[in-house]
Amino acid sequence: MIGSVMTRKGLFFWILMIIVLVIVLFPLYWILNTSLKTPLENISSVPTFFPKIITIENFIGVIKAGFVKNLLNSLFVAFTSTMISLVLAFLASYALVRYKFPFKLNVVFLIWVLIVKILPPMVLSIPLYTLFTKVKLINNLWGLILVYQVYTLPYCIWMLFGFMKSLPLEFEQAAEIDGASRLKTLTHIVVPLSSGGIAATAIFSIIIAWDEFLFALLFIRSPSLQTLPLKIVSFITEYETLWGELMAIGLLATVPVLLFSGYYYKRLTEGFSLGLK
Repeated sequence: MIGSVMTRKGLFFWILMIIVLVIVLFPLYWILNTSLKTPLENISSVPTFFPKIITIENFIGVIKAGFVKNLLNSLFVAFTSTMISLVLAFLASYALVRYKFPFKLNVVFLIWVLIVKILPPMVLSIPLYTLFTKVKLINNLWGLILVYQVYTLPYCIWMLFGFMKSLPLEFEQAAEIDGASRLKTLTHIVVPLSSGGIAATAIFSIIIAWDEFLFALLFIRSPSLQTLPLKIVSFITEYETLWGELMAIGLLATVPVLLFSGYYYKRLTEGFSLGLK
């Protein structure tokens, strides 16, 4: 009797898992399905779950439209902005955890960072655009990287702050007793111990910068400097939506983030487990 109940529970669990898996993977399948169809089949009033004629012309059209250049722009902007945010956030979060501030300035700083993070981007876009116009950083990838700190830096500070609070102080004290400098303690003790949290923060920061659209639209004008979100939107025109090319570039745009996240999956799980301790 118990065995049959356990068997039914196991069967129910696997059925539920299959249903969830289908729900999660179906959008990705539909993107791939649409990207392999001809334009005529994509605009058909009757949707088809399998392409009648498999074609890669949509992918070829995307590549001819400058996908590689836009991909390199996105990679440069996302990874550079993340590296800057990680370095600054690491130092800031370490100082907030390890040093005492008068008048609770550390709490004030954290609240201020949080306010900046939750502000609607449109509120910040006008003063930032005015400032960057004066310093001639409009239509410049380095200017876009600096603007992205509005998104990535507050997020990195708050996320690394939680990981830093969970780090044991004894290792740093032992290093100081052995005569290690503060810089050596940071590089040889704190960084290795917080590597899981840094990797987890890096993944989410890259995703934030990779998907950002509004600031890229406002601050980038040249087609040669466009990031992938801007290129994706270009396939939605005034008179038609190029569904095949749109799905093809959407599929290609997800590959780098999936590869990066998959490669650092172990670090990601370590980061979460460290943050929960």
